[in-house]
Amino acid sequence: MAGPRAHPGSFSGWPLPRAADAAARGALVVTAAFGAFALIMLLYERNPFGALAAMVSSTLGTSYGLSEVLVKMSPMLLTAVAVAVPARLGLVNVGGEGQMFIGGLCATWGALTFQGLPGWLLLPLMAILAFAGGGLWAGVTGWMRARGWLTEVFSTLLLNYIAILLVNFLVFGPWRDPGSGNYPQTRPIPDTAHLPLLGNTRVHAGIFVGLLAIVLFYPFLKKTRLGLQMRAAGGNPVAAAQTGIRVGRYIVIAMFVGGGLAGLAGMTQVAGIQFRLNPGLAAYVGYTGFLISWLAGHRPLAIVPMAFLLAVLAGGGDILQITQGVPYAVVNVLVALSLCLMLAVRARRVPS
Repeated sequence: MAGPRAHPGSFSGWPLPRAADAAARGALVVTAAFGAFALIMLLYERNPFGALAAMVSSTLGTSYGLSEVLVKMSPMLLTAVAVAVPARLGLVNVGGEGQMFIGGLCATWGALTFQGLPGWLLLPLMAILAFAGGGLWAGVTGWMRARGWLTEVFSTLLLNYIAILLVNFLVFGPWRDPGSGNYPQTRPIPDTAHLPLLGNTRVHAGIFVGLLAIVLFYPFLKKTRLGLQMRAAGGNPVAAAQTGIRVGRYIVIAMFVGGGLAGLAGMTQVAGIQFRLNPGLAAYVGYTGFLISWLAGHRPLAIVPMAFLLAVLAGGGDILQITQGVPYAVVNVLVALSLCLMLAVRARRVPS
């Protein structure tokens, strides 16, 4: 006899309130993921509890460690929302990495070209350029999807490589700082183009940009006409088109906004951490944002704790290399496994 069937308000077939259901699913994923982490540590003949304690104490046990977690978390928030916004229309934006590079490129150009401007003008100008650059980079993929030429999954992924190669061409060639030795990078941006820091830490104002994007995401979708029409287009594009909603237009808008937010992440990295453009600008933050958004179910409030968790793992990976002698790839395995588990749990909840 068939057992109870799972539905959107249940976990493993048992009716639960939405919050309890989400908590149960999250607990299952975390438990299973760290069980796998313990197994990997045992394969390396390491104490899993000692490794976990070292990760936690180094990242959350000191003010410096916590500040570095926030530094890593800052661009992750923006790249995660860059995925979550198009996801409301059923779009999959895998291009956060390339959109970050284009945003950083545009912001660097603005900082070096208009360096005579005061900071209160230069920083907003850099943000506008970064948003526009990342938005246009992603908007092209939305336009191709709207015309039925190429799905955004492939186009955004392929454009990542083009963006990275474009930045490499510039920093190895015409934009290269002659005083940087053999390291490919641009000239440093002026001090007026630096984001303000919080106290004596490396935490910069970019984290507030990410949190603001999270705060505005929900009311934009729920309270504005544009947001409601985007949700309608994503929920049932055929019915939306029959009611006069131009679905293709909203596909382009959603991809533009998502790409613009990823571009802002590139700007915050340039103005808050790197202070120049170089090939290490993104450091796979675009792909990490993709994982965060999917782990959070594209829900804005869930993005914040997921970004914090992955920032802790990213910071703890360095500690594992130093204290446990295991490769950083262990963290990548843990994150990938968590994503697979979350997707499996979500698939289990969909009625057959």
